[in-house]
Amino acid sequence: LAQGVWLGYGIHRPSPAFTMSFQQQVVVDCRGHLLGRLASVIAKEILNGQHVVLVRAEDVVISGSLYRNKLKYAAFKTKTMNTNPRHTGAIKHPRSPAKILWRTVRGMVPHKTPRGGAAMDRLKSFEGIPHPYDRKKRMVIPSCLKVLRLRPERRFCRLGDLSSEYGWKHGSLIERLEKQRKVKSEVFYKKKVAAKRAKSDALKAVKLSGDDQAILAKAGYA
Repeated sequence: LAQGVWLGYGIHRPSPAFTMSFQQQVVVDCRGHLLGRLASVIAKEILNGQHVVLVRAEDVVISGSLYRNKLKYAAFKTKTMNTNPRHTGAIKHPRSPAKILWRTVRGMVPHKTPRGGAAMDRLKSFEGIPHPYDRKKRMVIPSCLKVLRLRPERRFCRLGDLSSEYGWKHGSLIERLEKQRKVKSEVFYKKKVAAKRAKSDALKAVKLSGDDQAILAKAGYA
């Protein structure tokens, strides 16, 4: 029973789930991730106390064609407050990809409790990759990637395209800023590779005397 849980009528063996190694802050690159799968993993992580930053929300993928998802969002827009439909501030209908992603995660968190509210405070979402997250290591979640979870012949659409259909006007701005960021990132990466190669060559060129090698061997660095 070490591998499972006894339920009275059999043994339940949970499937292996993705867990982040606990860090001060995790930056997730959302490009190519499926919306629902990504949101479920992130919801669990922030409830466990992990601080998560989601970047490139406009490149999140939703299964189903753009037309199908437009119909779903149109139905969502008709949702109003049950007791007073004229109270327009009762239900928010976010248009930006980052806010839609944030709202999807919120639907999987008990956000009206103190624990859920504290969990949502640990979550941030952005379109593009703004400073300072462009200089931090970003990760992906394999169990949520479209290429691993959606059959090749199935239709899909980008969250940014859906947002643009319903009033999000900053798609071209984000695209321009991302082009600038990629140019800077390429320069930084080439400089990093050159520095690493120079350090490796310098270490190979170093010649130590026998006494120095003996001292390093005693310290465990030989």
